[in-house]
Amino acid sequence: MPISFENAFSIHDDALLLRSRRSSILAANIANSDTPNYKARDMDFNSMLKSAQNKSSFSMTMTNTNSRHIQTNADQSHSDVKYRNPLHASLDGNTVDVHVEQARFSENAVKYQTSYTFLNGAIKGLMLALRGE
Repeated sequence: MPISFENAFSIHDDALLLRSRRSSILAANIANSDTPNYKARDMDFNSMLKSAQNKSSFSMTMTNTNSRHIQTNADQSHSDVKYRNPLHASLDGNTVDVHVEQARFSENAVKYQTSYTFLNGAIKGLMLALRGE
């Protein structure tokens, strides 16, 4: 009987990719907390995960629209990254609230670790099945 990796890994492989991407976005917000006119960004994780489950509209790679574009496999898709509304007005136009960003970064890190643990457990289970134990 063939092993279905999609069934074995469930949504955790997609969640891991999305959590990693969200960590990068939140880290950029924290790094630019003192940059004038910087706008805090974030992504709607739940809607992107639903897209990942459908697999039809989920893409995290760039598409070359011109033959002179440089070929890359980099994760550059930012269509689902949105600007965040600031909780407090800032004189310099920066919308980053460091405490909020750090809390969201920490929450995302815990959820990343949870998905990693589930994925690791699924891989260990597959390894045991392949060994016949």
